[in-house]
Amino acid sequence: MRAFSAFIIALLAAAPSWAARPRNGALGFQEPATPVMQEITDFHNMLLVLIISIACLVLALLLWVMIRYNSKVNPTPSKFSHNTLVEIVWTAGPVLILIVIAVPSFRLLYNEDVIPDGVRPYYKGEVIPAPALTIKATGRQWLWEYEYPDNGGFSFFSRLLPEDQAAPEDYKLAVDNPMVAPADTTVRITAIGADVIHDWAMPAFGIKMDAIPGRLNENWFRVHETGTYYGECSELCGLDHAFMPIQVDIVPPATFERWAAAMADGDDAGAAQILAEFKSGQGEATRLAEAR
Repeated sequence: MRAFSAFIIALLAAAPSWAARPRNGALGFQEPATPVMQEITDFHNMLLVLIISIACLVLALLLWVMIRYNSKVNPTPSKFSHNTLVEIVWTAGPVLILIVIAVPSFRLLYNEDVIPDGVRPYYKGEVIPAPALTIKATGRQWLWEYEYPDNGGFSFFSRLLPEDQAAPEDYKLAVDNPMVAPADTTVRITAIGADVIHDWAMPAFGIKMDAIPGRLNENWFRVHETGTYYGECSELCGLDHAFMPIQVDIVPPATFERWAAAMADGDDAGAAQILAEFKSGQGEATRLAEAR
């Protein structure tokens, strides 16, 4: 595994522009990389407009009441105890707002939880193919182990890249051996904890999945953009919880097949060379169709 690690370390240091990493001072979510994250982003943007509108309306009503009905303007207070129309409006209004929020919310929860089958229409009518690949992530104190049961059953450990070996902007994000997955492919990701509870979280994918000892959780992703994506363990898991990053390299299917075949044959150096060749020729993340 040392040869594999050496290739990855050299590659990360030489080509930091290839990574799609979080940025300091950014506003909002990371750029969505999966259909689920796109739906989360759309839902968030809709809620943001709705919440700001409600806040502005409430502020306007408060100002109107304070100016129009203060004691100086109305020295004699009104004697009525209720207003039927007002009570209907402030009851029906919030109910309608909650319905507007609930419908896309329930749809999003369902789409996050149910693995695509290639038949059921997804968000905006898109049909997502059934998973063609399964990757198992095992959380350990304090690293990740990835296993590929559909590609010969090989596995490897993924550890934090030391500060002196990582690009400055990638420290605490980059790892020595990243998870590798094919672009334009539905991937089932399962997670389990080997010791305590961990959490496999990838913001650009819209995934935050607990890795619990004795329980196998599953989720899915389908990424169209080739590139490097970063996440973190998001469950407090002990002393080095802050040093347990997640890195996923999304490559074209042909590159993934060559990499997986080399890994299954125990050729770690050859697998690293395949990734290095692809990354060195790619530059910035691009659409799979354009890469072809």
